[in-house]
Amino acid sequence: MKQHPTVVYVAPFAVFIALRWLPFPPEWLAPVRFVLVAATLAVFSRRAIPRHFAFPIGSALLGVAVLAVWIAPDLLWGPGYRDFWLFHNGITGVARSTLPVDLKRNAFFIAVRVLESAILVPVFEELFWRGWLMRYAIRPDFESVPLGRYTAVSFWAVALLFAAEHGPYWEVGLIAGVAYNWWLVRTRNLADCVLAHAVTNALLAGYVLVFNQWQYWL
Repeated sequence: MKQHPTVVYVAPFAVFIALRWLPFPPEWLAPVRFVLVAATLAVFSRRAIPRHFAFPIGSALLGVAVLAVWIAPDLLWGPGYRDFWLFHNGITGVARSTLPVDLKRNAFFIAVRVLESAILVPVFEELFWRGWLMRYAIRPDFESVPLGRYTAVSFWAVALLFAAEHGPYWEVGLIAGVAYNWWLVRTRNLADCVLAHAVTNALLAGYVLVFNQWQYWL
């Protein structure tokens, strides 16, 4: 059965967000979320998942650059930087990990979180933000809008909403959103945005684990 175009691009992201509100204990949330989001991608979004890179090296380099931007403020100004009221308040939340200590040593949990971060999240977020919303903001019949079509409203609306999604990391989220949006406008290829996003997330996962920086995994 043919899926509605919006469902194809929005369903996995919607499932991921909805699962945040269910009362799963942390040790179950990650694997349940991984399975349900992966299943949603397979059932509803398979045809829309981009597979062909136009600029793989440039995409990977952009992913590295975004990672550098993401961790730079905390490296330059220390962990107290995010205690400033712009990043630590009732709207943005707090840059603190709530994971129990035992989960930080649980190989299965960590493997699931790394795979989710490096593989699933880049796919369903790029489908939603730049595959759907950036075009929908131009015209509700979004499939008639070519990937990478630029308008100031669609570009900045998506960048700002992408920033808001990242809570206390909203300012680096804004820079990342602008970078990924620009890359789509530049390449007109969603696969390249997925690759850039995947490189950022994979490197951030490595940074979390190697340097014990769990606050990045809220």
